[in-house]
Amino acid sequence: MGRKKGRDISGWIIVDKPAGVTSTSVVGKVRWALDAKKAGHAGTLDPAATGVLAVALGEATKTVPYITDALKCYRFQITLGTATNTDDAEGEVIETSALRPTDDQIAAALADFRGDIMQVPPQFSAVKVDGERAYDLAREGEAMDLAARPLFVESLIMLARPDADTVELEMVCGKGGYVRSIARDLGRKLGCLGHVKWLRRDWSGPFEADKGLSLEDIERMARTPELDAHLLPLELGLEDLPEVKATAEGAVRLRHGNPGMVIAPRDVEYGEEVWASFDGRAVAVGRYMGGELHPARVFVTPE
Repeated sequence: MGRKKGRDISGWIIVDKPAGVTSTSVVGKVRWALDAKKAGHAGTLDPAATGVLAVALGEATKTVPYITDALKCYRFQITLGTATNTDDAEGEVIETSALRPTDDQIAAALADFRGDIMQVPPQFSAVKVDGERAYDLAREGEAMDLAARPLFVESLIMLARPDADTVELEMVCGKGGYVRSIARDLGRKLGCLGHVKWLRRDWSGPFEADKGLSLEDIERMARTPELDAHLLPLELGLEDLPEVKATAEGAVRLRHGNPGMVIAPRDVEYGEEVWASFDGRAVAVGRYMGGELHPARVFVTPE
């Protein structure tokens, strides 16, 4: 069987994604530029969206679920008065309204979108319907009845009102949130309709867009030690989990997928999900069971 070519490197590269490219193509470019064997990303951004895209390499791909679960911050503008079939500026206008709400009406309406809410994904989204992607069905003109999903919105505030047709908002939310659904639903609630004009993800868990590399940076530094220097440790992907410290013998056992002895801080509870380190490096993620870690994922990093 042919071995997948590329280097065994693990860690994170943070990209400030430009508009007009898919998240998948960014991952491909990073993987090529680093000559990495394995790469993935934590949380898709629509092609038209910009901002932080965290690309995981090698063993860091095992920490992707924890970044996907972490809070994220989006800044976006909504164009009021028009609804589109994609709920963003890329789509076709399907309805218009002459109504324009006041700033106070918008601020009041935002209250309904905070906390634990139920949200229906956009018709053009990667949600699976009977095994097919919703956007593939939507492109064929099929209208779907997509189920509402729970979303936690920690904050949603109005940043600016550049003109009667435009409002700029900032949202901090948990996983699975669609900014386009917020624009659509807020527009409907206000009676004036709305769609996303532009959208930027400012941060995602520990990763910030402003500290991200541009695609130009990545191309310029491709296949050089200079790009390697931008690789962040895979442990960053575990920031939201408590850390326990493996004993030398525990680390050996954990690396073989067996329960191993760990030393935990007092506030770690029995059965809690934690990650174990040895000499500052991640060894495994699993459940803390009174002095032992029972591993669910093990990290294979060069000694």
